[in-house]
Amino acid sequence: MSKLSTELETYFFEEQRNSAIQLEDILTLAGERIFGFLFVILALPSALPLPAPGYSTPFGILIAILGLQMITGAKTPWFPEKMRKGSMKLELVQKFVRMGIPWLKRIEAIARPRMSYICTSVTGRVIIGIAITLMGISMIIPIPGTNTFPAMGIFVTAFGLQEDDGFISLIGLIMCVLAGILSTSIIIAVIWGGSSLLDLLKQSLGR
Repeated sequence: MSKLSTELETYFFEEQRNSAIQLEDILTLAGERIFGFLFVILALPSALPLPAPGYSTPFGILIAILGLQMITGAKTPWFPEKMRKGSMKLELVQKFVRMGIPWLKRIEAIARPRMSYICTSVTGRVIIGIAITLMGISMIIPIPGTNTFPAMGIFVTAFGLQEDDGFISLIGLIMCVLAGILSTSIIIAVIWGGSSLLDLLKQSLGR
């Protein structure tokens, strides 16, 4: 099986594509690696150090739906027809993919099947599903700081999942926990006032 970065380069830059990419196209591209592949692709725009206004919320919804299905043990994902037909301009998708490929290649260089039970056992997949679902919900919240870090956690966890690399998924899960703590502090700060962990971190770095 070819590497994900190679598949994305071929699909989006070497082959002829329509002017808009539908979710249905991505489902077809994902093949047997359906859940891990989709989580990686859907988290990518928000995980990159690139503004992606308007996409964190819909992609977070899709991720949360996928995560819930993974928790219940679904083998293939289900989306309403309207979501399957949802699309993005090819140029925008190519922009995200072009920026994401160098990061994918860095992870691919160290990825290999290990501690695979984390990715293949029922317990492991439920834990991963719960973490990704919660991070997807965080991405839905339209508050600065609650999107990027959760998306990064999803991205790393999902990459390990699709490569059967439990070690990388474990690192991703730790990132999800830290992102969850950070997002919770931001939400509390917005609702009840005070400083979030992100504010305190910025203040300490500014000294």
